[in-house]
Amino acid sequence: MINVQKEEIKLFGFLLLLLFFIIWAINMPQNINVLRGACVTIPCSFDVNSDHEKNLDHTCKAYWSDSLPISGENAKLKPTKDMTGDLTKKDCTTTFNDASLLQSTKYYFRLECDNALKITFSQADDPPSPTLTPSTLEVEEGTSVSLTCSAPAPCWSHPPALTWTPNLGQSQETLQENQDKTKVKTSVMNFTASHLHHGNKISCTAVYKNNRGSTDVTAETSLAADISYSPKDVQISVSPSCPVPENSNVSLTCSSNANPAVENYTWYRADGDQETFIGTGMSLNIKVSRDRRRFFCKAENQIGVGHSNLTHLVVHGVLPWVLAGVFFSISVICSCRCFHKIFFNNCFVFL
Repeated sequence: MINVQKEEIKLFGFLLLLLFFIIWAINMPQNINVLRGACVTIPCSFDVNSDHEKNLDHTCKAYWSDSLPISGENAKLKPTKDMTGDLTKKDCTTTFNDASLLQSTKYYFRLECDNALKITFSQADDPPSPTLTPSTLEVEEGTSVSLTCSAPAPCWSHPPALTWTPNLGQSQETLQENQDKTKVKTSVMNFTASHLHHGNKISCTAVYKNNRGSTDVTAETSLAADISYSPKDVQISVSPSCPVPENSNVSLTCSSNANPAVENYTWYRADGDQETFIGTGMSLNIKVSRDRRRFFCKAENQIGVGHSNLTHLVVHGVLPWVLAGVFFSISVICSCRCFHKIFFNNCFVFL
């Protein structure tokens, strides 16, 4: 990380072999973030009194040094090939292709001057984390959402690459310039909020190119999506499970997926084309019969209402094996009575 500190300073310089006392206005960003081994562009501009503007010609040179006084011999960095600004137009913007070359903590900028500008550098192996706007996502399902990811671009020629995980929609990238002339890479992702996004982690990753040949370095920022939605997947469970005997008691339970939680459950019986309200609550105990065995429930929260499918209970009357057992018992009793009538003459049959 590079911290560039700006201050209004007094310069004593030689311009065209003349000694002047000059107060220059230097415009520099207060902070520049850069990854060790990556390039860094320092936006820089200056101003001089109108009397001295004629001295700004193509003979002017710029130097950076970590010590004073500064001369062409002791300049640690001579950004002649790295100078992207035009000094004749008061533009001293400079690019260093490898920030790790900046070994000192203090540097001075000189334009044929004795001292000019103090810049404090500190380096870090990790890039700054991107910024997500908004930092939290709390919306209702169906809302159009725009998430903006911003990451500093200290090296203008190699701005970071921004990626979204998961990719929920179309995204658009731009490279913008701040008031202090620093640049920032932004990516805007647009999508429609869905209940499927609720609780998911949405991340933006910035990938910085490393000019020293090592692996590119990444930084990530994420948020958790909080999506409000009406009850989904409304279902009914039955205990005991079907089939159930006629006129027996069963317990019906209504469940759903909702955010916020369900506030009201209501139960209905389907009687032909009619819906008959039969109770409230998440669970309902009822006595079933063959003509009253179709039910459904509704779940309601602050967002809306969800409906279950119609549940058909399988209801049996007297079971066939029970009837068979009754008929078998009657037949045995009848045979026994007839046998006594033949041999004892006192048999009578009753059912």
